[in-house]
Amino acid sequence: MTSYKIWDPFVRVFHWALVAGFAANALFTDDDSTLHENLGYAIAALIAARLVWGLIGSRYARFSSFWPSSARITAQVSDMATGRKRLHLGHTPLGAVMIFNLLLSILLIAVTGWMMSTNAFWGVDWVEDLHEALVTWAEISIVVHVLAVIWESRRSGVNLPRAMITGIKTVPDGARTEP
Repeated sequence: MTSYKIWDPFVRVFHWALVAGFAANALFTDDDSTLHENLGYAIAALIAARLVWGLIGSRYARFSSFWPSSARITAQVSDMATGRKRLHLGHTPLGAVMIFNLLLSILLIAVTGWMMSTNAFWGVDWVEDLHEALVTWAEISIVVHVLAVIWESRRSGVNLPRAMITGIKTVPDGARTEP
């Protein structure tokens, strides 16, 4: 097994703080509470910080290192369909699609949540409906993300959850890797 330092502390803290914040707001807080609103603002701040870090952060944190082109996505799907094990040191192309999906979805949840607290949109049904639909979409996406991480960990032989905790990705010796 060969180990690579991939995930910097900011990426790891961001990931787990977002998990905790979203879970707390979606599952444990009263939707009309100040705590729910404050957690929403904290989550929005986390997303804003991650967007900045995606431009200036470490190699594997930068969006340019894992931009999901159609060619990369097709290659990953082809690898999965044919059983080839091409490992990605950073995010996989499909993982990148999920990251952008979740960042955008959760950011829009925060925006619509803020809108509901303004005089202009107070009590406007479509804003609340959109907010709730986005939460549902994010929850579905998170379940798909977790299942995909488990499946990809088994398929590739790389413990992805451990890598997101330690920052170190350990890959089988001789594995074909992509940056």
